[in-house]
Amino acid sequence: MAVNRVPVLKRCRSLGIEPSVLGYDKKSKRTFARAGKKVSEYGLQLREKQKAKFIYGVLEKPLRNYYEKASRMKGMSGENLMIMLERRLDNVVFRMGFARTRREARQIVSHRHVLVNGKTVKIASFQVKAGDVVEISEKAKSLQRYKDILEVTAGRLTPEWMDVDIEGLKGTIKNLPTREMIDVPVNEMLIVELYSK
Repeated sequence: MAVNRVPVLKRCRSLGIEPSVLGYDKKSKRTFARAGKKVSEYGLQLREKQKAKFIYGVLEKPLRNYYEKASRMKGMSGENLMIMLERRLDNVVFRMGFARTRREARQIVSHRHVLVNGKTVKIASFQVKAGDVVEISEKAKSLQRYKDILEVTAGRLTPEWMDVDIEGLKGTIKNLPTREMIDVPVNEMLIVELYSK
């Protein structure tokens, strides 16, 4: 499996993202060298695509597959793409506060600690549906790791499209998110323009 080993703060600086979007509470004091340069239209589109890939931890081929599925669905392709990325199981675990970052959420899923409707799911790209119950398995709940995670994520706001029982490490998807509910700083229309060329 391909792993992105670029330092997180360096990547955040180059893409102009706040580290808090990814779940990191660090701050970077440096500014990026290319900050004042004029960027072409293609450059802007490429940057938005790179942002989406970096925030959700998705590689190029899966992102293109998401776009192709999104363009076949009803509604606007860009909004559909963002909703599909938001419905990934690793993102849902992160949003519910059971992981500090999406990378950690992906690891938790692949280590078989997550149950969806009572069944173990180890695929990070699994798409949750409205009414799904996502929880940490009984065996994993007693681990010190989750006590440490909950201390860090206790103040994090839970999105309105899910119901979370922090003490029970359990959450329910009330309904699918709309684009307005997704607080990710990505202009999905530029990604659509890039892919539709």
